[in-house]
Amino acid sequence: MGNEHRLLTLVVCLVLGGGLLAAVLGASRAAGSRAHTSAGSGAAVEYVDIRDVPPGPAEPRTAGPDASTGTVTVECGRNEEGHYNEDNLVVSPGLTAGAHHTHAYVGNLSTTALSTDATLAAAPTSCRGGDRSTYYWPVLRRTDRAGGGAHESSAGHGNAGAILAEEAVGVEFRGNPVGKVVPMPRFLRGMTGDAVAFTAASDADVRARWGCSGSPGRSTTRYPRCPAGERLTRTLVFPSCWNGLDTQSAGHRSHLAFPAANGVCPTGTFPVPELRLSLAYEVPPEVPLALDSFPEQRHSAKTDHAMFVNAMTDRQMQGVVDCLNEGRHCRI
Repeated sequence: MGNEHRLLTLVVCLVLGGGLLAAVLGASRAAGSRAHTSAGSGAAVEYVDIRDVPPGPAEPRTAGPDASTGTVTVECGRNEEGHYNEDNLVVSPGLTAGAHHTHAYVGNLSTTALSTDATLAAAPTSCRGGDRSTYYWPVLRRTDRAGGGAHESSAGHGNAGAILAEEAVGVEFRGNPVGKVVPMPRFLRGMTGDAVAFTAASDADVRARWGCSGSPGRSTTRYPRCPAGERLTRTLVFPSCWNGLDTQSAGHRSHLAFPAANGVCPTGTFPVPELRLSLAYEVPPEVPLALDSFPEQRHSAKTDHAMFVNAMTDRQMQGVVDCLNEGRHCRI
């Protein structure tokens, strides 16, 4: 009877243990279908189902009596011209291919690392209203397809795959919820985001937010998986508090700062129009993605960033400021 009892106990344990194991594996597979990390080819690419991302806080702040509540949309297309290069006029001017990854552009059609204020001012533009500013960001690729092109020598730095063309690009300026904005100086350089966020000591400079067109209240710093029929989105907001003196600075950040959550600019700075770039892509389900980056940044979505150079004429910029300060909604 002792042996029979031990045999029965063993069978029960195996049955129950197998059920528990199956349940654990099933839960693991379900979680894996919602969020996972692709570690192949040296990547650190994290995906998350947008439905698993909690809604974020509502847009800040109640507008004060002196708020500049207008908006200005600059219609610059979506890079139909195929303007790409590996340059970065803001961060590494004069150094051809200094970015070590590919940028996509709208606006000024001449922008390279060798551009000057004079060449920008004289160049053609993709913006309908004649804004010659340059707006640019690292390309997004699908790594299950081969890339190629005159601008693609960065593939040697680990940026490979077919570039995903933007289906929509939004260039928008907003005001300030506390007070009136002042004009940006011509040829002001600006940047947002952190191209080295994967290896940085903190996420303090991580600014880009990823999302899906059908869930505007949800955003993440990972690559989102969107429901069928929705577009993947990237939103990049630039600092909008200017020190009143410089158009650029060492490190490319100290002449511009972000306002506090309530919209107040740091002491010694003045609110200028807030630039927002909004990018949207058609991405088939489960397609592997990689943002162009430096090799050690391993294509992390946290490293998303963007740059711009304001080449509007003084008259054009004053029109933007007037629209924002008067609470109107304008398109140029």
